[in-house]
Amino acid sequence: MASLFSGRVLIRNNSDQDELDTEAELSRRLENRLVLLFFGSGSCPQCQAFAPILRDFFVKLTDEFYVLRAAQLALVYVSQDPTEKQQDLFLKDMPKKWLFLPFEDDLRRDLGRRFSVKRLPAVVVLKPGGDVLTRDATDEIRRLGPACFANWQEAAELLDRSFLQPEDLDDPAPRSLTEPLRRCKYRVDPAARGKRGPGGEGGAEGGAGELF
Repeated sequence: MASLFSGRVLIRNNSDQDELDTEAELSRRLENRLVLLFFGSGSCPQCQAFAPILRDFFVKLTDEFYVLRAAQLALVYVSQDPTEKQQDLFLKDMPKKWLFLPFEDDLRRDLGRRFSVKRLPAVVVLKPGGDVLTRDATDEIRRLGPACFANWQEAAELLDRSFLQPEDLDDPAPRSLTEPLRRCKYRVDPAARGKRGPGGEGGAEGGAGELF
């Protein structure tokens, strides 16, 4: 997963704005985690409305005030803000564990094209190996809240067999009654795996801001 940001700098959204600028630091923050790419903008009313929902979703999964152990989850804010000042204002009240790209980094725009983001806000969910688990999870996060993570985690384990112990690869036992439903919902077409261009699903329906 860290390879997506290889040679780039990610910044922690804390008071010191610590920079993750080495492969070791990026790996420590991103490897073996589900990664959310949050495409948003402070100038987008829909993003302003969604941001508190996403903030609470993330905090309830990663803050040890709510959970005994933080979920294996990372979030990178991919700013589509027109100015750095607006980006800073948007991030001001967001969790300190969020990461973001420097405003001057063109990767902010490149990632939007790479993952076929058409509307804002959009949350692309990536498996630990870098494959897309869902093109836009905004509606799912609104409806289900933190329960999304259990769905994604189980689906990622089903789709990426590197999660399983070697002796379990041939016929892993179901972990829940809903596993077959998740298997269908998050099935990845092998032919589409690895595609990084147009052809993915669009953004969240209903009043989302246009992007490209």
